[in-house]
Amino acid sequence: MVKNKLDAPEKARAYAFLLLKFRLRSVKEIHGRLKIKGFEEGIIKETVSFLKDKGFIDDRLFAKSWIDSRIKKPLGLRRIEAELRLKGISKEIIDSLISETKKNYCEPDLVAKIAKERLEKLKGIEPQKAKRRVYAYLVRRGFSPETVIDTICRQIP
Repeated sequence: MVKNKLDAPEKARAYAFLLLKFRLRSVKEIHGRLKIKGFEEGIIKETVSFLKDKGFIDDRLFAKSWIDSRIKKPLGLRRIEAELRLKGISKEIIDSLISETKKNYCEPDLVAKIAKERLEKLKGIEPQKAKRRVYAYLVRRGFSPETVIDTICRQIP
């Protein structure tokens, strides 16, 4: 039994490295996954601290990577921001990275492109129903409702 206690920190680190092998993780994600796996709080904190000190987990780097990957989907900044909050990223990091991203991100152009593609697929449907569907789709993807409404009203008279 004592040997198992001594192995616990090593097992926690090994599990954390296994998680990080697939993608970057936030501090909250690593903490949560170690907790689910049944590790004690002290071992979890020690493991997280070790990973932070060695540079294996960094919330700012994780958030930047997350934003880059989600922008390519494409998703709106509102949804990306909400996802980052769920991942445990601090408001300061989110605000900083989102404002940095906005510098070369044009939501109206992106919404117009996606709306046009969606409307092409809904050609046989009555215009009002098509507008509602496209609106709901774009808002679910995290685009600003105001931008979506403006775009749809320009594309469907």
